Amino acid sequence: MAEKPEPVKVLYCPSCSLPAEYCEFGPDFEKCKPWLIKNAPELYPDLLKEADEKEAERVSEQLHSVGISSFGADGAVSSVHSGETSSFKQEEVKRLPGGKIKKKVRQEVVIEKVVRNKRKSITIIKGLDLFGIKLSDASKKLGKKFATGASVVKGPTEKEQIDVQGDIAYDIVEFITETWPDVPETAIYFIEEGKKVPAA
Repeated sequence: MAEKPEPVKVLYCPSCSLPAEYCEFGPDFEKCKPWLIKNAPELYPDLLKEADEKEAERVSEQLHSVGISSFGADGAVSSVHSGETSSFKQEEVKRLPGGKIKKKVRQEVVIEKVVRNKRKSITIIKGLDLFGIKLSDASKKLGKKFATGASVVKGPTEKEQIDVQGDIAYDIVEFITETWPDVPETAIYFIEEGKKVPAA
């Protein structure tokens, strides 16, 4: 007589209530990750690697903030002294509940020219609101100054931007710095061929 098969034990995730193998397809995989790392590491080896990298990054940040040398990813020694300025500015990071990280947005105005229908061009201005400028007022002033249509619209990232009809990209820098002195010329950038180029 054949042996009676043993029942299969299924491990269910307490966060999404799915079997552990299907957590990645659940409603919020981020909430499941800590539990999966602890209880089912063999199912998601990438999570263990990711957790180790985050821990190493956290320790490196702590060492960096105290000014102690640490080895970089390429094996080179990097050190930061209190009087030394780094060549790049690190964006400030804010930790939110649940371990999510929110980067502080750099204050900059980005100007981009978009050509539509092969001849009509639109100049897009992003970031004026970061300097405390009301976008509806700014769009009216831009429309009057350049005698064209200007409107506030939501961009692809759900942030509001000003669309101005016509190619006014290079005339606009002087107008922005004169109208709103809080906006320095060093904070204005153009997007040319997909690259950010300083206006100054």
